[in-house]
Amino acid sequence: MTELTERLRKNLPPFMRLLGVEVVDATLDRIEGRLTVTSDMGNGSGILHGGVYMSFADYLGASGTVVNLPKGAGTTTMESKTNFFRPAKMGDVITGVSVPLHKGRRTMVWQTRLTSADGKLLAMITQTQMVIAKEA
Repeated sequence: MTELTERLRKNLPPFMRLLGVEVVDATLDRIEGRLTVTSDMGNGSGILHGGVYMSFADYLGASGTVVNLPKGAGTTTMESKTNFFRPAKMGDVITGVSVPLHKGRRTMVWQTRLTSADGKLLAMITQTQMVIAKEA
C-alpha cells in the first residue's frame, strides 16, 4: 500500500465513511476507490441515487487534487459534470478511478470513471477543482 493510499484511508471524510467508501489505491496521477450500494442509497426505484455517484466521484477527484497541492494550499470544487450511462442496483460494488486531465497552479481538472463489477461504465464525471493558495 502506498503512503498516499494510507493517508487518504486515515483521513476519510465523515460523509464518505457514511457511504462506506474504501480507498483502494492512490498515486499523484490516479485515485481508486470502491463503494458497495446499500438500500439507504436508493432513489426509490431500486437503483443507486445519482447524488451518490456524484458524491463518490467528487471525493475521488478532490483527493487527487489534495495530494497534488503545494504545502499549505487548499481546494474546493468549482464545477462538476456527470454523464449517467447505466444504473447500479442494491448490493452492486462500484469502482471509481479518477485521473487528472489538467494539473495547474490555479485549477486542476479530474475525470472519474465509475464502473460496475463486470467493468461496464456506469457514469463519467469531470470536475474542476480550484487551488486555494496559502495566505501569507
